[in-house]
Amino acid sequence: MRWKPPTSVSAPPPKTRRKALPPSSRNVRRSFADAEARPPSTRDLERTPMANDNIFSGLKVVDLASFIAGPSAAVILSDFGADVIKVEPPSGELWRHANHLPPQPVADDAYPWHLANRNKRGMALDLKSPDAHQVLEKLVKWADVLIVNTPHPARKKLKLEYEDVVGWNPRLIYADLTGFGDKGPDANLPGFDITSYWARSGLLSMTRDAGAPPTWPVAGSGDNATAVGLYSAIVTALYRRERTGEGAHVTTSLLAEGVWSASVSIQAALCDAKFFGLHDRMHPANAAMNVYRAKDDTWFVLIITQDKVEAVAKAIGRPDLLTDPRFSDPAKLMANMTELTAILDQTFCSEPMSHWYEVFSGVHVTFGAVRGPQEVINDPQLRANDIIVPLEGAGGKLTSTISSPLQVHGVVKVPAKRAPKIGEHNDEVLRQLGFSGAEIDGLRASGTIPKTKEHAA
Repeated sequence: MRWKPPTSVSAPPPKTRRKALPPSSRNVRRSFADAEARPPSTRDLERTPMANDNIFSGLKVVDLASFIAGPSAAVILSDFGADVIKVEPPSGELWRHANHLPPQPVADDAYPWHLANRNKRGMALDLKSPDAHQVLEKLVKWADVLIVNTPHPARKKLKLEYEDVVGWNPRLIYADLTGFGDKGPDANLPGFDITSYWARSGLLSMTRDAGAPPTWPVAGSGDNATAVGLYSAIVTALYRRERTGEGAHVTTSLLAEGVWSASVSIQAALCDAKFFGLHDRMHPANAAMNVYRAKDDTWFVLIITQDKVEAVAKAIGRPDLLTDPRFSDPAKLMANMTELTAILDQTFCSEPMSHWYEVFSGVHVTFGAVRGPQEVINDPQLRANDIIVPLEGAGGKLTSTISSPLQVHGVVKVPAKRAPKIGEHNDEVLRQLGFSGAEIDGLRASGTIPKTKEHAA
C-alpha cells in the first residue's frame, strides 16, 4: 500500500464509523478521490513512483531539523521510499562541517552529513525572512510529516509551533523533538545527546569503572537511538491517521530516550533497590559477567549464565573450579569473587582471542570481542546483513554508509544516495510547489533563498 496524500487539507476528520471497504476497493477509491481533490501544485510535486514502490512510496516529509536525531528519523523514512525535503539555512547547516569538528574523527569527506541526510532533496531557506512563510505554508500543505527540533523560544518567533501550522494541514504529522521535554523548568534549554540523553538521564554516571571520572560518550550514539524513537512516534501517528483521518502532534526528547535506555536502573531506583558500586573488573559483582583480555591483547565481554557454568569450566580447561571449596556455595562465591576473577584472568591470558572464539562458540556462551571502528567495518556480519551498504555519488573515499537498523523481509530498501548540496533542489521544489520563475527570482532577491544558483557542497 502506498501512502495517500490528503483528500483536502481543510477537510475535517471523519466523525462516524462506516462499514470498512475491502482493502483493494478502499485504496482504489481513495486514490481517485485524492487525485481529484489535491490542488495542481501539490499534485505536480508528487514524484513518479519507482518501478518497485517501497513501503513509504508517496509519503512526503519536510525535514526542518538539524544535527542528527531529527534528520536521522527522516533517513529511516527515506530508506523505505519516502520523499524527504531537507530544509537548511542559506549558509548551510553546521553538521555539514562535522568532519572537521573534533572530537569527531577528521576526514576530507563530509561523512556525518551524508549519513544523516542521504536520499533527501535539499532546500536552502532563510526562515527569518518575511517571505519565507509563504514557502513554509506550501511545504506544510504538501507534507504528510514535518520534523522540527528548533528550541521552542526560537520556534515561537519563527511561527513554527504546531498551532502555527496545523491550520494549513490538519492531517499533518508534526514530529517535535526537544532536549528535555515540552514541560518543566528546563523545557526551553538547548540539549545535545551528550547533555540530555547521556548526562541528565543517569547513563553517563553508570558507564564508567570505579574510580574513573565520567567519560565523553560516542558521538551521535544517543541521537541515533532517539531517531529510532522519533521514527516510531511518526509511524504510530501515521497508522492512527490511516484509521481516523486525523493528523497528530507527536514528540519525544533526548532525555526521555536516555531514561528509557537506562530504565532498568532508573526503575530500580524507583523501588529503592540496593545498587552495587560502579563496575570494577578486578573486584566485580559477578566474575561470570565481566571483561577479560586474551593473549593477543583483545578485550572481550563474557556473560556466563548459570546453566552454562559447568560447560564453560570444562571447555576452558578448569573443571576444578566446579569443586573448589572457595566457590562451593553462593555466600563463599560472593566472598571470593576477586580470587575467581584472578584465576579467569590468568586462564584467558594464556590463549589468543581466536582460540576463545572457538571455545565460547562451541558451548554457545554469550561473548563479544571489543572492536574499534576500523575493525568493525571489516566484520563480515555487517555486509551480510546489509548493515553497511553502498553509497552512491558522495565522492572521495565515501563509497559506503550505514543503513538504518530496521529491515522488513521481502522489502528492498531504497539504494543509498548522497546527501544534497546547499539549496540543490530549490528551484525544482519551488516550481513544483507552484511558484513562478518571477516569484522564485523575487525570493532570491530578498535573500529568502540563496542568490546564486550555484550549489555549495
